[in-house]
Amino acid sequence: MSVKGFAQAGHWPTLLSAFLYFDVSFMVWVLLGAVGVFIAQDFGLTASQKGFLVALPLLAGACLRLPMGIIADRFGPKRVGAIGLLLTTLPLLLGWLGAASPTGVYVIGLLLGVAGASFAVALPLASRWYPPEYQGLVMGIAGAGNSGTVIAALAAPRLADWFGWREVFGLALIPILAALGVFLLFAKDSPTRPAPQRLSAYLTVLKERDLWRFNFFYMITFGGFVGLASFLAIFLHDEYGVSRIAAGNLTALCVCAGSFMRPLGGHLADRMGGVYLLLLLFWVISLFLFVISQLPDLPVATFFLCLNMALLGMGNGAVFQLVPQRFHAQLGAATGLVGATGGLGGFLLPSLLGVCKDFFGSYSAGFLIFALLALTACWLLLTLQHEWRENWTDQGGHPLLAGAEK
Repeated sequence: MSVKGFAQAGHWPTLLSAFLYFDVSFMVWVLLGAVGVFIAQDFGLTASQKGFLVALPLLAGACLRLPMGIIADRFGPKRVGAIGLLLTTLPLLLGWLGAASPTGVYVIGLLLGVAGASFAVALPLASRWYPPEYQGLVMGIAGAGNSGTVIAALAAPRLADWFGWREVFGLALIPILAALGVFLLFAKDSPTRPAPQRLSAYLTVLKERDLWRFNFFYMITFGGFVGLASFLAIFLHDEYGVSRIAAGNLTALCVCAGSFMRPLGGHLADRMGGVYLLLLLFWVISLFLFVISQLPDLPVATFFLCLNMALLGMGNGAVFQLVPQRFHAQLGAATGLVGATGGLGGFLLPSLLGVCKDFFGSYSAGFLIFALLALTACWLLLTLQHEWRENWTDQGGHPLLAGAEK
């Protein structure tokens, strides 16, 4: 890949704006998880309630991603992204001024879903500026905005310790408004953006079997990443007895590995093929999850959690190297739905871990179930790779799959 060719191929201010928009939105989306230990201690929550608390924004974001993707296709991702940033200020204001009970925090969690839906806007905004040979890298760079989780994990516990967890929501308004200014100034809709279609035309994508396969794969990679990112501080505090600040630091370390490996996953998928890379990743992820399920000593657990998050981040990049190749005219809707199921996976994982802790007295069973799901994804890819190699062609009949899948 030529760096000069990449720089000349698209519109880097839009790519940067998409990254920043996604980054601060992701930071806010997981904010409840970052201060979850403080909230749980204030309200005396059980393990299941803790899991539900940090999972609620993930569920709301999952539900909003498909409609946000369709709206972005119809009205343009820049306009929809700006509105999304404005709407994100509402739950932050409520969290700052009005979070007086668990029910109030649950409502704030639901409203934070608007920030999670930014995925369905940021990725199509960046993707449509670049040709197919750069899709893995572009989607990886834009998607690396999930590094906002690192900011939340590092900064939020410290700020909560200094000022109180409610004030963290007020302080989060500053980066959101700054990102809105950058977005309005520098982001542009691509001139190759497909013309708006009727709603029924966008929904035809739901009939595509490949889309539901991508949904399952992304539930594992992104659902695993964001679910663990939201729950790790609680897991490390409850299971290993580390302090609230130390739990945030270890969470940030693990999340950082996953966030910044996403562009590498997209780039490697461009070079060696997304299917081949995902096969390898799912196999190793299942092995690492098995090790984590044995609840080893803290240094060992942290090591394998970091490695596992890095592989999940690469998997996110690999999945979204494949999605634009398979869907183009309906990319916003496809991105929205795949992103929605990824968010749903993120909701299910903390809930699963919390329930397993309350029911079995241990988090081990939850990690074992996750490992089995990753192994199932590996098997499914093995059965699909030949079908995809033969059937994925462009309008001229040329194969679309790149690298090792040719």
